[in-house]
Amino acid sequence: MHEHTHEHNEQRATLLYLIGLISFGLGLISQLIFTQATWFFFLTSVFLSGYHVIFEGILETVYHSLHEKQLVPNIHLLMALAALGSILIGQFEEAALLILIFAGAHFLEEYTEAKSQKELTHLLTLKPQKARIFATGTLVDVDLLSVGEQIEVFSGEQIPTDGLIVRGESSVQEANINGESLPKDKFPGDEVFGSTLNQGNTLVIEVTKIYSETVFAKILQVVENSQTSLSKKASRIKQIEPKYVNLILALLPVFFLVGVFGLDWTVRESLYRTIVFLIGSSPCALAVSVIPATLAGISALAKKGVLIKGGDRLADFAEIKAIGFDKTGTLTSGTLRVSDVELAAVSMDDLAIFYEMERQTTHPLARAFVHHFKNSIPKSARKEVQVTQQVGQGVHATIGNTSYQIGKPSLFVATPFHEQTNAWRAAGKTVVYLVKNKEVIGSIAFEDELNPQTKEVLRYFKDQHIHLQMITGDAQLTAVAISQRLGIDDVQSEVLPAQKADVVSNLKQSFGRVAMVGDGINDAPALVTADVGIAMGEGTDVAIEVADMVIMDNQLEKIGLAHQIARKVDRISWQNIWFSMAIVVLLLLLNLLEISNITSSVIMHEGSTLLVLVNSLRALKQPKKW
Repeated sequence: MHEHTHEHNEQRATLLYLIGLISFGLGLISQLIFTQATWFFFLTSVFLSGYHVIFEGILETVYHSLHEKQLVPNIHLLMALAALGSILIGQFEEAALLILIFAGAHFLEEYTEAKSQKELTHLLTLKPQKARIFATGTLVDVDLLSVGEQIEVFSGEQIPTDGLIVRGESSVQEANINGESLPKDKFPGDEVFGSTLNQGNTLVIEVTKIYSETVFAKILQVVENSQTSLSKKASRIKQIEPKYVNLILALLPVFFLVGVFGLDWTVRESLYRTIVFLIGSSPCALAVSVIPATLAGISALAKKGVLIKGGDRLADFAEIKAIGFDKTGTLTSGTLRVSDVELAAVSMDDLAIFYEMERQTTHPLARAFVHHFKNSIPKSARKEVQVTQQVGQGVHATIGNTSYQIGKPSLFVATPFHEQTNAWRAAGKTVVYLVKNKEVIGSIAFEDELNPQTKEVLRYFKDQHIHLQMITGDAQLTAVAISQRLGIDDVQSEVLPAQKADVVSNLKQSFGRVAMVGDGINDAPALVTADVGIAMGEGTDVAIEVADMVIMDNQLEKIGLAHQIARKVDRISWQNIWFSMAIVVLLLLLNLLEISNITSSVIMHEGSTLLVLVNSLRALKQPKKW
């Protein structure tokens, strides 16, 4: 209902503006044909074209003044007074032109702000509305779905809520969740997210979350908050604006009297110059110097799958002096792989037994072992193996009279792999031994794969003179080795998750504003402690809950992109602020020198506002580097 009324008001304001524009044209024509009607056409133009800015401005001033119990004027009131003053001194044409330009610029401001937050507004329109119950085929409101219900989604339909596929295989477009343009293949047992698009076959999905708890619902909450959470600069301008307008209103009689008694202007000339002063000092450009640029930056990031919780967080990120990085799942992919293999006397039969032992365990090292050797061992060589596990002792199996064990090097002494093991561990790798009848016959090294974009992102931040620190629970030797590979100078190793917050606090004391990058779950205390907590989200609602910024698809380079956009928004905002203030000073000087008039002042004034808005739109453009 509210949206319908808002659209109706916009249509009415546009129609009245066009009628007012026609009336202004008739006024110009009447100056040549029927001069007695000229004032009527121009006055009609003022009230019709300026209806939505003049009267709304007056009503808002009255409303806020009554609410605050003091005068709280807005910028529109200044323009209304300027138009009224022009009418009182008989300058009907200039009054009409003032309002036409001001109201027209106001329409363009609304258009520019809408364009700035286009991606955010687009996300808000993607909320699923209906879901089809699998058992009955009936459509119900998404908000009425319960956990455990099964729903059916046809090809080309939006998936209504988070769930697990119980029947069907399909490709699902998940750009709304993670910003990834390519669809993902989904199979029974795979997780799907509400608002994503089923592009393949029909799916039957079991609901795992009510709609309000879905990932997309949480994203929408972030988006809605980001549009109302202003940066500190924007908040200060909002606070200063009514005080500034009050100051201008207080200076009007002073300016008029100075003109009459100090500059020897006539009463009419001084009144005219006071109106020009009123127009020139109106802070329209200053009022829109920060918010459109901030919304454009947030929108540009949302388009790339980066959610940020408000303009204040974006501004904070532009000013960071240090970043703490969790290692696993952030700087590294979190996926272990076999990097080196040294086998002394391991037959194919022995290797097949070790393979079966690892296949029956769930340790990440075992999964990496199985992945590496799965194509090397013929199926005919594989056999049944009974496995036992002991904490700290590795994996054991006995075949006939032969014992097999896979364990860490510290369990064994005087092995032929000792020197090689030390070299691998110095390189940050994890080593396990293959043991037959208590004799070490093979050595396998594993490493956590580096995130492909890690080095480039770290290089970017080092170029920005931002201190980098790796914070990890790894042993000192492993942590130092990885940090050297990445070019990170500062390392905190053997840190428990609960201790990471203390490390971040120390960084803040040493450097000032600090960001922390983690996986959003075990790094939650550190993310909350940092000025800007950045979660590598991969579509998880936990990450959205705890972080100030969420990289939805886990692409590390988007942190660099976010920093570039944050810096760009900051630069644009300051450019707009200084430019808008300079225009006010220039218009004041031109007025005192009697060079400007109402028409030229309103053109320069509104032109500067539009230039500020156009400049703000530059924040929508993606940086070339990323």
